[in-house]
Amino acid sequence: MSGLIVEQYQALPYPARNPADEVNRLVEGSPSRLLEINHYIFSGARDFRGTFRALIAGGGTGDAAIMLAQHLRDRHCPAELVYLDLSTTSRSIAESRAARRGLNNINFITGSLLDLPDLVTGGFDYIDCCGVLHHLDDPAAGLRTLAAALLPGGGMGVMVYGTYGRTGVYHAQAMLRLLAGQDNDRAKTVPARLDLARRLLQQLPSTNWLRRNPAIADHVHGGDAGLYDLLLHSTDRAYDVPGFVELVTGCGLEIATFIDPWRYDPASYIKDPVLLSQLADLTPMERAGFAELLAGNLKCHVAYLVPQGMAAASVARPTCSTAIPVLRPDALSWANRIGARESLTLTIDGLKTSIALPPFSAPIMALIDGQRSIAAIHQEMARASEEWSDWIKFKPVFDKVYTMFNSLNVLFLEQPRNT
Repeated sequence: MSGLIVEQYQALPYPARNPADEVNRLVEGSPSRLLEINHYIFSGARDFRGTFRALIAGGGTGDAAIMLAQHLRDRHCPAELVYLDLSTTSRSIAESRAARRGLNNINFITGSLLDLPDLVTGGFDYIDCCGVLHHLDDPAAGLRTLAAALLPGGGMGVMVYGTYGRTGVYHAQAMLRLLAGQDNDRAKTVPARLDLARRLLQQLPSTNWLRRNPAIADHVHGGDAGLYDLLLHSTDRAYDVPGFVELVTGCGLEIATFIDPWRYDPASYIKDPVLLSQLADLTPMERAGFAELLAGNLKCHVAYLVPQGMAAASVARPTCSTAIPVLRPDALSWANRIGARESLTLTIDGLKTSIALPPFSAPIMALIDGQRSIAAIHQEMARASEEWSDWIKFKPVFDKVYTMFNSLNVLFLEQPRNT
């Protein structure tokens, strides 16, 4: 890996984090929420009371490692997490964050994921690689190295940049390369490069693609680390859906799901029945590629990966009445107060859209408490109204509600545990 990358993350660890903030908040996101891992890789059936081993490949300042370590501790799981990163500065911040939380289930290692076989022995149930592959000279080599470290039945959560949602970023990068020049003394240090970038940003006309892209904001809100990572990174590539699929399948893996699923469904944007009928015969990945072209604001692709041929079995599905629907904790407040609403309004990366809610969303969502099974929810509905006594009538209604909120990445399934 380029020495410029090491220089960058030593000087500007990314994302910028203050360990003192751990007292007030847990930074959460996808991939690597434990509910998502269980749902999309272990079909909701993983018993986290047993041992669990995870690798955070390219751990940066620690967001994924801290989140997953906390989630596993909350489950009283005897887990081992291995944090791996090239930057000792980033590692120091991540270690301080873990110490603030009293997390002792993380093993911190400095090094490259490409050297993983020489740094760590044994395999992993789960591997997180978020925002790293697109900075490698050979992303496929990196992904193959990680895939080889998976234990049987394991999987990965990854994030790579998206081509169309980053429109304007590469225009700005090209301008900065021209401004700097390889032998220009004004761009030989990190502060000098940052100065050039700030000067250029102040001069961008209103028609510039970066200024017109509402999905990109790291150069505005991310501080020096965000600005440098976005516009001055020495190695940076992006993938459209077909290109990402090619990368994944070429490494012996397949995509179990994209996050958030609704963003990769053309029906989230198109209501014209003629157009939708034309898309009906496309494969899921073809539909995802179409949705990416249509939305234009997918600045990154977050996905869960499993070995080829395993996706159908790895994803939990509401086929068994004993499955337990579980809401993401941060979604409880709004999901249980749907009331008489007929739609949800979402605003994300510059897109504002309204999504129609399935009938009976409110009463069903109000009964989802992470304890009741689908069968128990049916019983409660039947107790409240005799019209729901028929399972054959209830189940299709439940499935529509489940599919909607699962696509929004807030509702998952877990299998019951033996006590």
